[in-house]
Amino acid sequence: MSSSHTDTHQNDGGVHPEVGHLVSPGILIGTGLALLVLTVLTVAVRYIDVGEFNIYIAIGIAVVKATLVALFFMHLRWDRPFNSLFFVASIAAVVLMIVFTTMDTAQYAPDVIKGNAPEAQKTLDELAPDAPVAVKYPYGM
Repeated sequence: MSSSHTDTHQNDGGVHPEVGHLVSPGILIGTGLALLVLTVLTVAVRYIDVGEFNIYIAIGIAVVKATLVALFFMHLRWDRPFNSLFFVASIAAVVLMIVFTTMDTAQYAPDVIKGNAPEAQKTLDELAPDAPVAVKYPYGM
């Protein structure tokens, strides 16, 4: 017990374990501003009617935003390539599952109630006779 408190916590010459990549505030602020601008752009695109391309534009903007977050906020830009590969493979697996899930919508489309459900339409007719009927037929039915 002859060692003092300073002896047990000696400085080992400035060698510290690596804590990761530190991102400069300029990059973080720039990325944040880019995300803000892209969010405003997403909202603005909602008010511009380009038909069914609206969803593709919105998804494209979302992909750019997700890429910025992954590269700069998740530090994948400076991380090992394996981590980026693992991240991209995970995203690809999620997209593949969504594609497989939506591939069979034509199989059950004839069973989907066209318009509002009968009980809901009856209530709408009683309470709001001028309410529009939600009729959107997928696959040209």
